[in-house]
Amino acid sequence: MKRLGHLAIIAHDMGLIFEFLALITLVPFLVLLVFQEWDMIIPMGSVPMVFVILGFLISKVPGKATTPSLSVALVAVSLTWLAIAVVGALPFIIALKISWTDAIFEAMSGWTGTGFTVMKSLDTMPRTLIFWRSFMQWIGGMGVIAFGIAMLSHSGLSQSRLYRSEGRSEALMPSVVSTGRRMWTIYFFLTVMFTGLVLFSGIPVWDAMNLVMVSIATGGFALHDAGMFYYNNELLEILLIPAMLAGALPFKVYFLIYRGKFRAFFRDPVVRLIIALSITGSVVVAINLYLFNNIALDDAFRQGFFCTISGYTCTGLQDSTLQWLPLPLIVITLLMMIGGAAGSTSGGIKTNRVILGYEGLVWWFRRLFVRGSVIIPFRHEGRNIPSRISEVDLSKNMLVIFLYVIMIFIATLLALHLAPTTFEVHQVVFELVSAASNVGLGLGYLTPASPGAIKWLFVFVMWIGRLEIVPVLILAMGIVRGFESK
Repeated sequence: MKRLGHLAIIAHDMGLIFEFLALITLVPFLVLLVFQEWDMIIPMGSVPMVFVILGFLISKVPGKATTPSLSVALVAVSLTWLAIAVVGALPFIIALKISWTDAIFEAMSGWTGTGFTVMKSLDTMPRTLIFWRSFMQWIGGMGVIAFGIAMLSHSGLSQSRLYRSEGRSEALMPSVVSTGRRMWTIYFFLTVMFTGLVLFSGIPVWDAMNLVMVSIATGGFALHDAGMFYYNNELLEILLIPAMLAGALPFKVYFLIYRGKFRAFFRDPVVRLIIALSITGSVVVAINLYLFNNIALDDAFRQGFFCTISGYTCTGLQDSTLQWLPLPLIVITLLMMIGGAAGSTSGGIKTNRVILGYEGLVWWFRRLFVRGSVIIPFRHEGRNIPSRISEVDLSKNMLVIFLYVIMIFIATLLALHLAPTTFEVHQVVFELVSAASNVGLGLGYLTPASPGAIKWLFVFVMWIGRLEIVPVLILAMGIVRGFESK
């Protein structure tokens, strides 16, 4: 079967997802009406119009009624995320008259929940576009495919594979559609709840809503050129921390809370490790800032906790320029690489993989010190996993971690060769990890004035990082060799 023939198998489902995206991207028109920004009708109208056209055309592609392979689903998701970045860039191009490079960069940063920006003046930007940036992160945080699947009226193998190809791992209910809808219900509830909480900081409702949207989505787009410095509000930063953590926790724990299983929340090893690393990392960074960076104790803890948790949860909001000595930056870099939980809005390698990798390492060493005939079972989440399964899963787990490190290494080499800079290597690595983990914390290496080559490098790193590398590799291999095994 030819390459396009493989993609035609799931063209109908992909077309429906684009059509549902056209429907949901009408939401910014509410902001347009409230603030009477009539000149934004055409820029914002271009998005649902193009999604409708794409959805109609793609859904009409003739295809055989056969079961799609996982590789086809992976490729479809990769292409979908590229497409939404291009479509999401249209309002910036039409309304602001900026280049395609800057517009696609902003859209990719938005949909992937990264938070880097190349916009030169947020304070004068139409509020409809400000909301569009937040809204992209809010939808993209949970997943574009997850949204489309949640809206479908049926569930099958095709939808399931698309769902999991985007990094979704929830298998709490038999129906993928049911799972998706419950997740979005919880997501919306958390957004409303934290918006109400953040209002206690005294900021306007508009700011609270947008900040919570980008925090719960672990996105990080700021509303003002000065970022969090605009508010200079310590209470606001304190109230945003639980919102960021909520977005980085596995959404399965909210199902458990919904069912009244509150103890299971604190017994979950991923939840406990995320909380432990957040506190430990924040304390280490704060103490270092106080002792070695000549920052006052209260400011050291304020910046240390907010920036560290923002980095670890892959949110990207920052209340510091991060012009620190290397150690605290290295700590945050490692936490950004780890990221939040699988099944959350967070990026990075995922805390689950770190736990699994540690358990696999312990299991491997234990087997080295026993006789050949003794079988040491692999235990995960309190259960014994058969060796034939654990060997494969551990290999896949370590492969993703290895590919992530290789990607950062290659991206760093490219960045240093494409545009020589006065920034130290660890600072360049910091920002590339921030892009790969879809964080958005920055030291000033990437700016609106950065060369186009650097911007495109970051675009691809954000895209590859959001899809956890493998789908993009499958796409590249499929273009060269096809999608069938040879």
